[in-house]
Amino acid sequence: MTFTRKFSSLTIGAMLALSAGAAFAQKGETVKIAWIDPLTGLMAPVGQNQVKSFQFLAEQFSKNNPAGVKFEIIPIDNKLSPAETLNALKSAIDQGVRYVTQGNGSGAAAALIDAVAKHNERNPGKEVLYLNHSAVDPDLTNSKCNYWHFRLDADTSMKMEALTTFMKDQKDIQKVYLLNQNYAHGQQVAKYAKENLARKRPDVQIVGEDLHPLAQVRDFAPYIAKIKAAGADSVITGNWGSDLTLLIKAANDAGLNVKFYTYYAGVSGTPTAMGAAAAGRVYQVAYNHSNMTGVARKVADDYKAKFNDDWYTGSTYHIYAMLGEAMAKAKSTDPVKVAAALEGLRVKSFNGEVEMRKTDHQMQQPLYISVWQKTDAKNKYSVENTGYTFAEVKAYDSYVSSTPTSCQMKRP
Repeated sequence: MTFTRKFSSLTIGAMLALSAGAAFAQKGETVKIAWIDPLTGLMAPVGQNQVKSFQFLAEQFSKNNPAGVKFEIIPIDNKLSPAETLNALKSAIDQGVRYVTQGNGSGAAAALIDAVAKHNERNPGKEVLYLNHSAVDPDLTNSKCNYWHFRLDADTSMKMEALTTFMKDQKDIQKVYLLNQNYAHGQQVAKYAKENLARKRPDVQIVGEDLHPLAQVRDFAPYIAKIKAAGADSVITGNWGSDLTLLIKAANDAGLNVKFYTYYAGVSGTPTAMGAAAAGRVYQVAYNHSNMTGVARKVADDYKAKFNDDWYTGSTYHIYAMLGEAMAKAKSTDPVKVAAALEGLRVKSFNGEVEMRKTDHQMQQPLYISVWQKTDAKNKYSVENTGYTFAEVKAYDSYVSSTPTSCQMKRP
């Protein structure tokens, strides 16, 4: 093809795309999303990675989405505090922002759900939509479910369903220790681990259980000593950020030779702490892993090229994919119309088809079990430039991890 013909075809394609979008009332609008998560304190590295992920994908999706809108992220530091989260929400609303996202800490998430619901009731015509990217306490889409809250991550119970489906076939698991952060998510990890193992592997013993303060422990050596003394061969933990990084580091320092079954081993800092010593011993349940193909591979590679960092919060992609489709369907960026369009919406995302379940606004999606190992010909992506990676060992379709809901949704 000559340059002239190629240019003409591109121009025609662009014109067709423009004319196709011209019918949409929202075309050309800028949709501002307030990002409310920690940028200071022990969990700052996680927040800093995620805000970059949101901004990076905002740029990508602004170039191409079915609604023809532009996305802009407004970052606000909530210091991992529910009270600061409410201040951040007020600041966002004062700036005219109609969409908020948050995900680090279910306490902050619960505060946001309540505050957004009250704001919307008192301010018709100025409604705000809360897009939860990572706060996974199951209560948020069960007893605390709310029409204005949509969760893009799989909740704690869903991930434990997939994780224990995998664990039930691992005959070397006999004695399990539960170590978790002492807030909603950590408590729920322990609860669902006990329930699911009792149902799927009644022969497995729970030999110890601890809950520790969130983002406050700097030395996990005492906990490692307890795990060793209990004779555990496996640890289940929902820990994330510094609480997992320091736990793994203490385990390596003590030569603790157990397997860790985790939710968030791929989060900033933890892979570097794991290093070679954790190879073959750390498993992760998530909606993604380091060596996915297709669009996930391209996003991860482009993100790495730009920031020399890893893209691990895949729900950032879900949010833009869902919003673009919902706004096109609603022919509007009005959160009231977009919320209605999001209910039951199915889109093709980076990990296959995903669905926003109408009953409770909990996304249904495939989940993966991956293991920490040295990079090889099949699994080439080097996490945090360590020469190690998360390699898929099992993929589960959405129905495997789907859990029932008790949500009684009150719709406006």
